[in-house]
Amino acid sequence: MSTGTKMRPFGKTIPITEALSLAEQASVPLARTEQVDLDNALGRVLARGIVADQDVPPFDRAAMDGYAVVAESTSGATRDEPRRLACVETVHTGGVPSQAIGTGQCTQIATGAPVPDGADAVVMVEETERAGDDVSVFSPVSPRQHIGRRGADIASGTELLGIGDHLTPSRVGSIAALGIAEVEVYAKPRVAILSTGNEIIAPGQLLGPGQIYDINRYSLGAVIREHGGIPLPLPTAPDNVDELGATVDACLAEDADILVFSGGSSVGERDLTIDVLRLKGEVVFHGIAVKPGKPTVLGRIGDTPVLGMPGYPTSCLSNAYLLLMPMLRRIARLPAHRFRSVTVPTGQRFKSVAGRHQFYSVRVVDGEAVGAFKASGDITSMSLADGYIEIPTGTDLVEQGEVVEVKLF
Repeated sequence: MSTGTKMRPFGKTIPITEALSLAEQASVPLARTEQVDLDNALGRVLARGIVADQDVPPFDRAAMDGYAVVAESTSGATRDEPRRLACVETVHTGGVPSQAIGTGQCTQIATGAPVPDGADAVVMVEETERAGDDVSVFSPVSPRQHIGRRGADIASGTELLGIGDHLTPSRVGSIAALGIAEVEVYAKPRVAILSTGNEIIAPGQLLGPGQIYDINRYSLGAVIREHGGIPLPLPTAPDNVDELGATVDACLAEDADILVFSGGSSVGERDLTIDVLRLKGEVVFHGIAVKPGKPTVLGRIGDTPVLGMPGYPTSCLSNAYLLLMPMLRRIARLPAHRFRSVTVPTGQRFKSVAGRHQFYSVRVVDGEAVGAFKASGDITSMSLADGYIEIPTGTDLVEQGEVVEVKLF
């Protein structure tokens, strides 16, 4: 260490459970709303309930191709003794019947077409034989058989969806069934991403001596997009309190709902996130008893929550899943994320750091979990992994062959 370099050791780190609780408290669901068309409604959260103003379907319709009949006219029909009916017309999908039918009559009808007045059932075409306008029916039907009744799917006046409902593909389809083209939804959180460090430059530029490309801006942006937010990447800030503070002011001027620092959250002389937070707001916590990702900060400037993430790519992305993702989803009013997981035996022994809750990235190879973690500074510790296992505080070893839950990315 060079002369004059100042280190500012962590105070007491807090358990992961406490960090999650404090992060949740700092995450206030958005009240802003906006109108979106149905093409852009998937994944959004309704801010106004939807009450049906019409029946779906809007008419009685055939549930299959065949003949609309008065069910009584088919009573006792068999292959040997069919019931013979007179076909009065043919109705295709998109058309409407021009006449009602009575006993002894039928209308040829396509799946989805309106059923004529007087008809109370549809005979499948497979159970019929036609010669000119004479139709032989070989199997009886009962009233309402093979007919989709008006309003059977959605009845006028019923609440289809409520405030806070998450719009899935089927829910978007149900809105379209009512002829609604736009919906009112809660706005997406705006997340300012601020990479710090004199050594960081954007991809596409030529690396100079001692420089590295900015990884975290892009991995954080991907997490934000995937979980309902809008990333607002800002120019890299140098390791200088005044310039960093000015950049933070610019972030807040963008009306960001969350500010995320990448880098500068540790304890070195140039790790200035804490200094800026103390100047402009407050620090909620600094340091979590986890690995990777110990040097993580949560603070607040005014009403805006601020996350200071480690600069190392694996630590940054790990804590993005751990803290940023649930914060973002709560602010966006999205349901909590559920990781897909597999339960498999370990293919090796895993050692943990005493006193810290460890997230260990793994690959699943031949039905076993094997380590993928290299180092906190290596993004391939995550990009080449299938998911991660958790080793809780107080557990030093996970022996080879022990069954673990792998949460998949």
